[in-house]
Amino acid sequence: MSRIEKKFNKLKSENKTCLISYITAGDPTISDTLDIMHTLVKSGTNIIELGVPFSDPMADGPIIQRACERALIQNVSCLHIFQLVKNFRELDSETPIVLMGYLNPIEIMGYEVFAKSAYDSGVDAILVVDLPHEEAGDIVNIFKKHKLESIFLIAPNTKIDRIKEILKYASGFLYYISLKGVTGATSLDISATVKQLQFINKSINLPLAVGFGIKDANTAKILSSNADAIVIGSAIVNIIENEQNNNLKINDKIKSLMNSIRLKLDEDLISGAKIWVGMKN
Repeated sequence: MSRIEKKFNKLKSENKTCLISYITAGDPTISDTLDIMHTLVKSGTNIIELGVPFSDPMADGPIIQRACERALIQNVSCLHIFQLVKNFRELDSETPIVLMGYLNPIEIMGYEVFAKSAYDSGVDAILVVDLPHEEAGDIVNIFKKHKLESIFLIAPNTKIDRIKEILKYASGFLYYISLKGVTGATSLDISATVKQLQFINKSINLPLAVGFGIKDANTAKILSSNADAIVIGSAIVNIIENEQNNNLKINDKIKSLMNSIRLKLDEDLISGAKIWVGMKN
């Protein structure tokens, strides 16, 4: 059983929503990233989504684009990220790590080399933003060979027939983009998102994560009633940007944000009100 599956099963047994946190590797520095990863876990994060910096992050908004720029100025590469994950694993062998990035850096390294290096370092899954399932077969097989899960994105306008095709290649969990556009957008329609999540849940057999545009505890709580995982990204990266020269403030403010979200997600545990929606028995 993979680390991701173990994590979702454990959270399900505890009636808890999975909290996934995104940060860009190397922002503001690689050593700072390691500290932030441990802070996230201590503050209630269940899965870490580690962004691979890329010069043309087409799906990312200005906040994460700038994070990529800060990392790239330091020449952060996949090799640095693999070492980062190895260092993280020295103290944490349980928290799943998902690498989120674009196809180009993987192609440059070579699919086999990348997959083996990722697994050997302690990575659990790969999310390739610009890899449609129609072109994913060979790559997914290589990832599977090296015991890596393949995470796929679905959007508000993704039809059910297409979702069913994506599920033939997806593993770990399915990531629903809660709005059209790029990361960090502010136009999240919560009511429409809830309805879409309810609709999608009827057709999937993987845990369903929802992200893009979730910036506060109340929004996370509302959406959690129809999702198995909540993804927080730009809100964390924004803290890093604002306090990039002060490691202590970065970690304190991230701890405050994530603790508030974790507490809100867990507030009705006593009543047993949490119902897992994507993980059908």
